[in-house]
Amino acid sequence: MQAEAKRLPKREEIDAKYKWKLEDLYANDEQWEQEFKQLAEKLPALETYKGKLADSPQQLAGCLKLRGELSLLLERLFVYARMRRDENNANPTYQALTDRASSLAVQVSSASSFIVPEILGMPEAKLQQFRAAEPELSLYDFYLQELLRQKAHVLSAEQEQLLAQVGELSSAPQNIFRMLNNADLKFPKIKDDDGDEVELTHGRYIQFMESNNRDVRKAAFEAMYQTYRNNQNTFAATLNGSVKKDVFYARVRKYESARQASLDSDNVPVEVYDNLIKTVRSHLPAFYRYMKLRKKLLGLDQLHMYDIYAPMVQDVEMKMSYEEAYQTMIKGLAPLGEEYSNLLKKAHDEGWIDVFESEGKTSGAYSWGAYGTHPYVLLNYQDNVDNMFTIAHEMGHAMHSYYSDKEQPYVNAQYTIFVAEVASTVNESLLMDWMLNNTTDKREKLYLLNHYLEQFRGTVFRQTMFAEFEKLTHEEIEKGGALTPESLSSMYHQLNKDYYGDEVVSDDDIALEWARIPHFYNAFYVYKYATGFSAATALSQQILQEGEPAVARYMQFLKSGGSDYPLELLKLAGVDMTTPAPVDSALKVFERLLDEFEELLES
Repeated sequence: MQAEAKRLPKREEIDAKYKWKLEDLYANDEQWEQEFKQLAEKLPALETYKGKLADSPQQLAGCLKLRGELSLLLERLFVYARMRRDENNANPTYQALTDRASSLAVQVSSASSFIVPEILGMPEAKLQQFRAAEPELSLYDFYLQELLRQKAHVLSAEQEQLLAQVGELSSAPQNIFRMLNNADLKFPKIKDDDGDEVELTHGRYIQFMESNNRDVRKAAFEAMYQTYRNNQNTFAATLNGSVKKDVFYARVRKYESARQASLDSDNVPVEVYDNLIKTVRSHLPAFYRYMKLRKKLLGLDQLHMYDIYAPMVQDVEMKMSYEEAYQTMIKGLAPLGEEYSNLLKKAHDEGWIDVFESEGKTSGAYSWGAYGTHPYVLLNYQDNVDNMFTIAHEMGHAMHSYYSDKEQPYVNAQYTIFVAEVASTVNESLLMDWMLNNTTDKREKLYLLNHYLEQFRGTVFRQTMFAEFEKLTHEEIEKGGALTPESLSSMYHQLNKDYYGDEVVSDDDIALEWARIPHFYNAFYVYKYATGFSAATALSQQILQEGEPAVARYMQFLKSGGSDYPLELLKLAGVDMTTPAPVDSALKVFERLLDEFEELLES
């Protein structure tokens, strides 16, 4: 009976009302095959424009229009195949469809590779004349403006081709790290909560860090970092190689620094990055207070780095069925207006969401889809409050995509990573506010406050510390220095002491944490988590305090897709990330939550 209860259901055993309707994309696989064939037949038409974009405004407009049609077809084909595969990864039919769509994507990319160099090869005055003469080109205004903005950093066709060929070599540090970290690294066995010897793994490490048994936490922590210490020279060499690669590309493309080169893709000035670090550092005393409270609640004389994930609020289990969670979310998001609420109901009723775990289904959660059809959300719902926040998060992404697609032409619909997490986090913040105001049980309220405080710790404080580490490592190479195991560990250990303060023992082992963070191989990315969370927290406060005017601004942001630069889009919503104000505002929310937590404990 127990084995039956633990068995995952097969896809066909899940009630249809809890499965997404991919038929809204393609009625059946035959229709997918027809469109696949259609794209393959249309592709050679791109070749007829090669070398002729400067001939006339009509040629340029025709080429951009055709590329857009091909891209949209490809998006639909790939999304359908991949989402069908995600229903059951063991299904060979959809493994094959996904592979075929991926191969076609390479062909489309290759066939359209001449477009950007040809446009940038035109004299700017001529391109402006073309834009004035051909009304159809107005659709591509922002796209062309963005190409011209980055023109100074685009090299000659021969040099670009050479850089493209170096691309495979430049991914070596990341590939080596991935293989070493995920395939070759072997961790020792430790005793789990039941006293059984189990092998430590990346996945189990997080579980062990959340254990109520301090001996388990300590053993996992020491075993994890001893393994990295044993391999620190290799990890330092790979990270050193990755940072040098970033610096090389920045210099070749005539940027002042690797950080500037990375941020320029979003047209974000480095001051935004510096403001984040400076503002978060100015609020560290509140974070130290949170750590002190953690030490007190856990009943510890000393708080070590292996104690910071242990649950502060014990024995609270907030069970919640999917239907209950979804209806609670709708109540929590009511401040966003009736239209938003009705769309959430429509998503629930009309097959936008794939709810429950089943055999072979892709794990985790995401929101995805193709332009011209409603977005989809994949969940693996479990009956708890954390999963309710996951629904709110993914529906935030889905609604952002819905409004972007509805209001923007295809070329401007796709929003960037910099703003992507804003809509999802606004939903979580509004839902959390509703939950806190409608929960009467003291321990449940403490649990929710702790959940929210932990989000700040993980997304704002921790990611900003990572961002500062990336800044320091790249500056070290840019001034002609070297990154060794000793210098990396020294740099990281000092940051850990700065950010966690005297309330936490910065164990020697934590100095090695740099060796296990995959994000460092995609440099200057993590700061977007912290800025996105801060922007969303500031926006949710505006929505709750101002009401309709703030909601109207926010809806305009959702509808703008990728039609402007991220900072300009956020200004539409009501936050100016070029100033420290949004981060400051968000961290004041953290301080208010901490006050509330402490008052509740004393009541």
